[in-house]
Amino acid sequence: MILIESVLGSRLDPALADRLHHLEHHGRVDVLTLPPGELARRRFRATSAGGKDVAVALSRDAALYDGAVLRLDDDGALVVRVDTQHWLRLQPRSIADALELGHHAGNLHWRVRFGGEAMLVALEAPADDYLERLGSLVTERRVSASVLEGGG
Repeated sequence: MILIESVLGSRLDPALADRLHHLEHHGRVDVLTLPPGELARRRFRATSAGGKDVAVALSRDAALYDGAVLRLDDDGALVVRVDTQHWLRLQPRSIADALELGHHAGNLHWRVRFGGEAMLVALEAPADDYLERLGSLVTERRVSASVLEGGG
């Protein structure tokens, strides 16, 4: 198991980039791919692309991000990659439906953003789980839904 207690810096930092480049040529850079929702967590376990068990225990002031270097020594490196965020686009048909949709999303603590008149919900579970929670808003077609990949 690899214990990670700090972030060394970004893979783009000149001081780290040259060493990473050298290790990449020798096949010694492992990747820890995380869903976007995991980046805010400070303590968790995951498995790297190379099959290594990784335990992350970061201080409150440390932050994970795409390209964060977690380990870098002569034996190899471990770099964070972030999966593509999928979004559930919810389009209410009326102001009343929009208010009810906002009420549900707030009570359920969904991570949202807005695109025009649509609400975009960051998917951290299957889209059907979210749609089921919305109940009659979806079944009565008061809110239409579609899944978007990437920036939304």
